[in-house]
Amino acid sequence: MDLPDSSTCVPHRRAQFARESKLRRPLGGAALVLALAAFGPPRAAAETVAVFTKNQNSPIFAALRAGAASAAKNLGVQVVHYVPSTPDNVAEQNKLVDDAIKDKPDAIVFVPVDFSKAAAAVAKINAAQIPLVNVNERLDGGTVAGYVGTDDVALAKATGGYLIKAMNRKGNVVILDGPDSNLTAQGRAQGFRDAIKDAPDIKLLAGKSANYGRSQGQQVTAGFLRSYPQLDGILAANDPMAIGAVDALKAAGRKSLVVGINASREVMDLLKSGDVIGSGDYDTFEQGCIAVELAVRTLRKAAAPHEVMLKPAVIDKTNDAPFDQPYEKRQCPTLASVVGQ
Repeated sequence: MDLPDSSTCVPHRRAQFARESKLRRPLGGAALVLALAAFGPPRAAAETVAVFTKNQNSPIFAALRAGAASAAKNLGVQVVHYVPSTPDNVAEQNKLVDDAIKDKPDAIVFVPVDFSKAAAAVAKINAAQIPLVNVNERLDGGTVAGYVGTDDVALAKATGGYLIKAMNRKGNVVILDGPDSNLTAQGRAQGFRDAIKDAPDIKLLAGKSANYGRSQGQQVTAGFLRSYPQLDGILAANDPMAIGAVDALKAAGRKSLVVGINASREVMDLLKSGDVIGSGDYDTFEQGCIAVELAVRTLRKAAAPHEVMLKPAVIDKTNDAPFDQPYEKRQCPTLASVVGQ
């Protein structure tokens, strides 16, 4: 996991946790404590923001945590990351919420493991009167101080349109969808298909879930290649599936234009080589930056919008430089710069 150089990773055992803070060591999951220098005038006690993400392994959530840490450093606050040890585990995230409430952070930035199963955890946060900023996957209930995210339908439609333009608006395509029950995957599935509807000379041959995985993306694409002798474009709903599609094309000795979504560091070399021609910018680093700033603005009673939706964009080899670098070298945008887009 990439984290800024100023971060301090505290060992898991509570007995080894020692710093000047009212926070106790979170139980039942991995917690990374970042001791951050104050920015601007000194404060008697820096505010603490608890940041919840789904898992330790996904590059998109590593980026979100890094963005949160960078914003916290700029704003003179502390962040504590609550991450399930078992990836995407609802029960463990709920337990971490209980632990965080006992630790009494000043605010919480929250990515639900499953938006449809987060109601009880959110109700506890609301009852504790801790300001809650929802980021990434939108909650379907509860009281939030603000929401930061990306319109997955719009992002996928822009990414699909990018591929269609590269195909001169004609030819055969397939879609690698995400998990059927995943809210983000549902939005991206719709956005891809909306883009195709706007291009009458594009034929959708098939769409199938590859569950956001590289190996499954390779397997599903291999099946498509066996079924369809002419396959001009592949729309993958995330970068790992796009990389899997490239693996399958190379193994079969076939050519096809490929796009993905996330603009994660793992796809940057393929953007440079042209094996993946573009990736929709699902910039979770920026999401983490803006979510923490919203939380801090709420605590300091500063003006802030209730919702911030990041502008859809597609990253390719002409504009990938800001994304193809370690997280600690990236600069957080300000809320003002994002809202003014």
